[in-house]
Amino acid sequence: MTAHDLRIRPGTPADAPVILDMLDAAVAWMNARGNTEQWGTVPYSQTTGGAARVERYTNENAPYVAELDGEPVGAMVLDHGPSPRMPIAAAGEPERYVRLLVSDRTHAGRGIGAALLAHAVEETRRAGVDLLRVDCWAGGGGELVAYYERNGFAPTDRFLSGTWPGQVLAMRLG
Repeated sequence: MTAHDLRIRPGTPADAPVILDMLDAAVAWMNARGNTEQWGTVPYSQTTGGAARVERYTNENAPYVAELDGEPVGAMVLDHGPSPRMPIAAAGEPERYVRLLVSDRTHAGRGIGAALLAHAVEETRRAGVDLLRVDCWAGGGGELVAYYERNGFAPTDRFLSGTWPGQVLAMRLG
């Protein structure tokens, strides 16, 4: 895959089922590798509020879908701040916030997540905003935090959501 093969388009409510499928596959993939803490063991579509959350993302936020040869292979959701369900403070300035990033695990390692994050940077700049943030699971060996660092984010605040360890990361664009 090259950057020219991947197309990123605005998502719509019609994309909710394919995003849920990617999330379900990601849970199964993580579980198969021994990670049952990040997203649990229940398929995302069957968790309390999971399907409704994805519906809200595609209706109320700015969803984007990455396609390879016309097939959805990744999704990202941008918002104006963190989820109110998370114990994360607002930035105190205009920001864009990556609320969801997922890729089709059959295409893992092909740069889909990185391309979606680069698109988040473009959209944030286009909006005239200088701050892009994301939060992620900080458990395990810190691999997910390191992934975001490789993509230009710097760790800021750590937090606990119940027993779930999280890390906020930020990227200054201005």
